[in-house]
Amino acid sequence: MDVSRGPARLRYAVAASVCAAVLVGGCSAGSSGGRQGATTQAAQPAAPARAASDLQSDYLRVIKEALPSVVQIQASNDLGSGVVYDDKGHIVTNAHVVGDEKTFRVTTANSGEPLTATLVSSYPQQDLAVVKLDRVPAGLRAARFGDSSTVEVGQIVLAMGSPLGLSSSVTQGIVSATGRTVTEGSSGGGTGATIANMVQTSAAINPGNSGGALVNLNGEVVGIPTLAATDPQLGGSSAPGIGFAIPASMVKTIAGQIVSHGKVTDSGRAALGITGRTFVDDSFQPAGVVIVDVKSGGAADKAGLRPEDIITKLGGTPVTTITSLAEALAADKPGQRTTVTYTRGGGQKTVDVTLGEQ
Repeated sequence: MDVSRGPARLRYAVAASVCAAVLVGGCSAGSSGGRQGATTQAAQPAAPARAASDLQSDYLRVIKEALPSVVQIQASNDLGSGVVYDDKGHIVTNAHVVGDEKTFRVTTANSGEPLTATLVSSYPQQDLAVVKLDRVPAGLRAARFGDSSTVEVGQIVLAMGSPLGLSSSVTQGIVSATGRTVTEGSSGGGTGATIANMVQTSAAINPGNSGGALVNLNGEVVGIPTLAATDPQLGGSSAPGIGFAIPASMVKTIAGQIVSHGKVTDSGRAALGITGRTFVDDSFQPAGVVIVDVKSGGAADKAGLRPEDIITKLGGTPVTTITSLAEALAADKPGQRTTVTYTRGGGQKTVDVTLGEQ
């Protein structure tokens, strides 16, 4: 499936990778000569050579440890990836990988033929889902999930999955940024979810990588590759070197609830409790979110908001579209108090709101 569902406004490029820096360092040695000073210089290039060798050894070790925990997931028409969550056959993947289907074929590292799996539950709001193998093969290896809070910009990471159906593929890059809030498209199988705290990476993420693993050099999964940014100036194709992964801590929270309870019981995602749409002003420019319906007993209802009110600000964040409202809510938590600025009958008002939960 197409993972290129990132927002078009993310158009900046990623700098050269750490691997490139190592190669440059290895080429900086001077020529040797017959004097003692020259002999000393000739010995210096060995250090970068050893560093490159050590880095390659790290890659090989991590791939050997982590790749067997990454699987290929085949729906009736779509193909994606997944990560073995535990030794009981639970596999975490993206919600857009499973779509509306209930049964799947899964190819693991140690299964010659595809195994069957059944959907446990899907949570499109965070674009995560869990499927369970109907038969657990011998030697199934669960992945080790890391702590997302320790992920830093510049760390080397490897993306593992089945891009374009090429199972057990690995690409290399760095963590380009953390804490990104990204909204998926809703076309082409996308969930339309707004996801906070995503890890941005320069490691290549292509169709089929969705649901796979973003792994650090400790062999820990630090994220689930989910989408790549698109650029309308490139015809809507993926912007090279700009991919996003759902952080491992969120993956563990959502997948853990699904495995334990069969569904998500505590999303941790704030909600206003409204149905809305983008409001367009007289200049045909987006100018807020008009409330279409208010959930009875929800945060907006308790605050006195009602249909036809036009929300223009959440807390101190301007709201111009339904997407910008979702992104503003993604930064907040259920139970948090904030304000909603809105217009009603041509007049502007502000009201205190205690946010609910999705």
